[in-house]
Amino acid sequence: MQITKRNVELRVDDSLMRVYVAAPKTVGLYPGIVFYSDIYQLGDPMIRLANYLAGYGYVVAAPEIYHRIEPIGLVIEPDDLGRMRGNDDARRTAIADYDADCRAVVEFLQAESLVSPGKIGTLGFCIGGHLAFRAAFMSEIKASVCCYPTGIPSGKLGQGVADTIHRVSEIKGEMLLVFGTLDPHIPEHDRKTIIKALDNASVTNKVFLYEAEHTFMRDDGYRYDSAATTLAWAEITAFLERIFAS
Repeated sequence: MQITKRNVELRVDDSLMRVYVAAPKTVGLYPGIVFYSDIYQLGDPMIRLANYLAGYGYVVAAPEIYHRIEPIGLVIEPDDLGRMRGNDDARRTAIADYDADCRAVVEFLQAESLVSPGKIGTLGFCIGGHLAFRAAFMSEIKASVCCYPTGIPSGKLGQGVADTIHRVSEIKGEMLLVFGTLDPHIPEHDRKTIIKALDNASVTNKVFLYEAEHTFMRDDGYRYDSAATTLAWAEITAFLERIFAS
């Protein structure tokens, strides 16, 4: 499916938040997806992932997660200095601000003429996987895809300690989690903690494990695994299609 691409401007707490929007070219009604990047914001690898998903028939809205701190349009380089900068930006962002941004993107999608009423989900990578997990606390979110989400058991997300793991019972939609078994940032103990919390709260979930490292779906790095990425995308697209089929 061919797609269109554009940037929109949303105001959140008097801060301008750039949101990249990829959507099917054919006029119709499609589910909307709140798409969260990793700590490097919206560089080419993240844009390619957003575009890929849009091509399956989704209106994908990807906000710049550090818009209160960084200049509009800034892409953080995925090198040692960039990793330090991205992690520092994360620590300097209030958790309540992340939540406010999510609300703004959801409301944007609800107002979009291409988005089917009541059909909104979320997908994110790394810190974005954690943000997608938190997005699931909103009643509007019917499906959440969290790819190697960091910091959920520990509460590491922004300023202070995030209460994410303690709010699992608020989730009403379904969850899909993607992990790499070679990922040191989400060891087996953390994976089991997340899964146990979902099961204890009777949240419908699917978990897929791949023999891959952290950020294995990002195609510009040495940890990229094309085979695992292809398998993960097949599960993700099937999951979303099933949730939004009716």
